Amino acid sequence: MALSGAGDRTGSDRWWKIHLFRGIINDIRRRGPYYASDWRDAWDYRVVPATVYMYFANIMPALAFSLDMFTKTGMQYGVNEVLLASVLGAIVFSLLACQPITIAGVTGPITVFNYTVYDIMVPTGTNYIAFMGWIGIWALVFHWILAVTNSCNWLRYVTRFPCDIFGFYVAFIYLQKGIQVLERFPEDAPLYLSVMVALLVFMLAYTCGALGASTLFTHPVRVFLKDYGTPLTVIFFTGFVHFGRMNSVELERLPTSTSFLPTSGRQWLVDLWNIPVGDVFLAIPFALLLTILFWFDHNVSSLMAQGTEFPLVKPAGFHWDIFLLGLTTGVAGILGLPFPNGLIPQAPFHTESLCVTVPVTEEDADGKRKHYFKRTHVVEQRLSNLAQGLLTLVTMSPPLLVVLHLIPQAVLAGLFFIMGYQALEANGITAKLLFLVRERSMTSSADPLHGVERRAAVWAFVAIELLGFGATFAVTQTVAAVGFPVIIFMLIPVRVLVLPHFFSPEELGVLDGPTAAPHVMESVGGSLDDIEKKHGDGGGGVGGEEGLSSASTRGMDGVQDVEARRRGTPGMMERGAAAADDDDGTGGAIVGGAGGGGGDARAEMRKRLRG
Repeated sequence: MALSGAGDRTGSDRWWKIHLFRGIINDIRRRGPYYASDWRDAWDYRVVPATVYMYFANIMPALAFSLDMFTKTGMQYGVNEVLLASVLGAIVFSLLACQPITIAGVTGPITVFNYTVYDIMVPTGTNYIAFMGWIGIWALVFHWILAVTNSCNWLRYVTRFPCDIFGFYVAFIYLQKGIQVLERFPEDAPLYLSVMVALLVFMLAYTCGALGASTLFTHPVRVFLKDYGTPLTVIFFTGFVHFGRMNSVELERLPTSTSFLPTSGRQWLVDLWNIPVGDVFLAIPFALLLTILFWFDHNVSSLMAQGTEFPLVKPAGFHWDIFLLGLTTGVAGILGLPFPNGLIPQAPFHTESLCVTVPVTEEDADGKRKHYFKRTHVVEQRLSNLAQGLLTLVTMSPPLLVVLHLIPQAVLAGLFFIMGYQALEANGITAKLLFLVRERSMTSSADPLHGVERRAAVWAFVAIELLGFGATFAVTQTVAAVGFPVIIFMLIPVRVLVLPHFFSPEELGVLDGPTAAPHVMESVGGSLDDIEKKHGDGGGGVGGEEGLSSASTRGMDGVQDVEARRRGTPGMMERGAAAADDDDGTGGAIVGGAGGGGGDARAEMRKRLRG
């Protein structure tokens, strides 16, 4: 993948040049030819469990966050506002985004942001919901400036280091919110039963996930438990609390309001002028902080949803999606909704739920037979995101709002626990910690961390990651929480400028790495690994927007090669069978991800596009 400018030209003397709209135009040109296939490819069974799973995985934390904001923002945000914000994100990004598998909704960080602004501004006498509306409008302007100036090109410097820290932080936010749900119960509430219900929800959901990943039962049963275990757990325990004597115990339930109306009784359109002129401009620094948070949070969600572990083939488009994120932020502000953006861990969970797998048996590095499921391909489409958004909209109707009111808050707490645990379990920091504390003789010889000669380097790297997490989490526990996006953003220069002084390139190659597959990073001109390899080869770096965007443009041919291979393979079920029967263990070309294609494949792709 070429990353330097044409000929021997480097980008280092052109860092100041900005080609307006180039990134957006390239994103649309790159992803546009696949729009029809995004709908055709939805005719796959995996879309059904993915839709159901994401509906529950998105709506249940959203309901819990609505409870959090309901109590901490003077009832300005409630169930209807949070649900409508999720619908807004789902519809816009499923229909228009270049990365439609990224799930957008209300997140833990934006919940912290919203009630911190409330704590700061309401004592001054300002109209809180109008102030948040102006934050949304200013943030729209800042997002659009970032989009048209190709700011997402700098995502190439985002590696797993800041992503793992941020994911670790979000996981602990989930766990903390679960505890806070139980902690806020009044003194006369049945706390013991509530805690038991929360723990039982966690245990049963965890058991379903563990059985789904085990070798017990038949494959269809395991797939069913993995796909529907968590939703069925929530449904079961909503009714479970009415069994026997428990029916006489009044548990705290989710507060709801009138269908399709704001919680506080206001109109949907915010009266933006019911606020002093000075406060309109005072919203600018808050909007800057929100923009920093969303630039990082949404893009990291998209990167993690298109991680290297997923055999994706369709191209990405970060610049256009940031433009859309600005639009949804502005609309949410005008309607008085929490601002939606990419969700962690729901976004990568969505991709995981769309993976088609086949059982594989092979010998590991220790000569032991190993049984596991190999991902053959991902059902890349728009329908599951759109469908879960429409289901969320239906949830705002009178019958389902009544059902939502029946959900005990303890069930939401248990859901927070399982979501936080699953996010921790899949986090890179957790994997490194387990490697360090596990008995060495019990560690698989195939573990890539064995490639780091200095064990102290692994300890040091994990310590730095935990320090970054600790700083972020600590700040969010104070009134300065509104500034935590700056700490998160500063993790990027720490990785690029500081860590190379303490770790060798070989160590960083094992301890860190690209978040997304190479063809995904083509949208931003490549990854940090490409820069380091280029410098290692003595070539000129790509220091500016000129080099990044030109690399992004040239990367379109490589992506088309991948899609040509995808379209040249048999149907969905045949691809899975081919991967299972593949002798060399690669799972076919589709598993290879973004490898290069030949000239014949490129010509074939161009023919298909013309046709």
